[in-house]
Amino acid sequence: MIGYSIRDGEVTFQVQVVPRASRSEVVGEYNGSLRIRLAAPPVDGAANEELIRVLAKTFKVPRGAVKLVSGHSSKIKQVSIEALPDKIVAQLKRDSWS
Repeated sequence: MIGYSIRDGEVTFQVQVVPRASRSEVVGEYNGSLRIRLAAPPVDGAANEELIRVLAKTFKVPRGAVKLVSGHSSKIKQVSIEALPDKIVAQLKRDSWS
């Protein structure tokens, strides 16, 4: 199960990124994190920008609602999404990401 917290209308959770993948996609839960493959390389913030784009598209929120809280240069990152917390949590709890 993906761990998360809700505070002031923001849902914060951990993601594990795999840069330089063949395509960008959400894989699913992995060790309590949301695992995401990114086609972008981890150079000059390209992977972080791609991560924000993928999360915004997946959770159907504007890019500005997705924030990278920590782990800017790490494969394990904390992100927060400022949107309807119940909707985001329901998506985090789903079984299939394909």
